[in-house]
Amino acid sequence: MRISHMLAASALVALTSTASFADKFVGYGAIDGWNVHIDTEKKSCLVETKDALDNVIQMGLTTDRGIGYIGVFTKAETDIKRDDKEAVAIKLGDEIYFGEATGMRGNITKGYSGGYVLTDNPAVFEAIAREQTMFVFPEKHYGFTVDLTGTAKALNLARKCNAEQTQ
Repeated sequence: MRISHMLAASALVALTSTASFADKFVGYGAIDGWNVHIDTEKKSCLVETKDALDNVIQMGLTTDRGIGYIGVFTKAETDIKRDDKEAVAIKLGDEIYFGEATGMRGNITKGYSGGYVLTDNPAVFEAIAREQTMFVFPEKHYGFTVDLTGTAKALNLARKCNAEQTQ
């Protein structure tokens, strides 16, 4: 199964600094360890959490709302470069989804690097809401796990938030 029928080449607009984050993103709510923010430029909402190792996980929608993104960012030393493309497999429960991750460095919250995957496949977010762990296997880097505890409630709150942004 593929992460996306068409992985868009458009870049995720990410955090450039704490000040611009405050200007661009407005808090909407928090639930089960996840924060929901309104992206005032895109008029959509995203969910975000930090794990015990200070890694940041973000999920949201691109400007046209037809494509979702999943981003994982770390303060750990990486060799990830901005706009690098890398094949990735994501295991959620019994399903494995394949796609392409795009590296980010220097244009997200200071000190973080990582990457994001774009998808137009709703089954990916349904699996994320259902499962407790996401296993990520990049082609060139070590695999890692993402704790998905609380995502079902967070994604439901983000859906409510997104519906309100279109009114």
